[in-house]
Amino acid sequence: MTDDPDRHAMKMAKKKAARDKIMATKTDQKGLVIVHTGKGKGKSSAAFGMIFRCIAHDMQCAVVQFIKGGMSTGERDLILAKFTDICAFHTMGEGFTWETQDKSRDTEMAQAAWAKAKELIRDPANTMVLLDEINIAIRYDYVDINDVVTFLRDEKPPMTHVVLTGRNAHDDLIELADLVTEMELVKHPFRAGIKAQIGVEY
Repeated sequence: MTDDPDRHAMKMAKKKAARDKIMATKTDQKGLVIVHTGKGKGKSSAAFGMIFRCIAHDMQCAVVQFIKGGMSTGERDLILAKFTDICAFHTMGEGFTWETQDKSRDTEMAQAAWAKAKELIRDPANTMVLLDEINIAIRYDYVDINDVVTFLRDEKPPMTHVVLTGRNAHDDLIELADLVTEMELVKHPFRAGIKAQIGVEY
């Protein structure tokens, strides 16, 4: 049974008025620290969605990939082919840790990625900087969580957004962040024997 059209319109008008009242109180702006974590798929995909949103608005941005690096991906190929004038892209990793099997090399690469990340974040021209898979680097102690938290708290320009992705985000990073999303795994094709596919995973 459908609602009476007039009753529905009145109900929606009340809802809109309540929503407008709430929105009128939200006037502040700041550069956000955004964390995408959890076991579910889509952490980097969502982050790249924001990067492409910045690109669409002609806003300078940058990407540093901490772990990924051995395989071509659609987002990296597109940015390098079309948008290098507005989005700096640095692939600093050499693959996942179980592939490289060299902790000292992984640590060296992660430290270089973190140094590049700090350089890009300090540059006020960048509206957003994506630190892809940095949570993995932190988890394995390739990058010091205290250094990350202190830098983001004390040195990040006030209007710069920083997005940090990867499973197992450190509690200190979650505490510092303005926005944290945990991707929950409900069902995944990998468990049914389906491998990562172009256009979906990369």
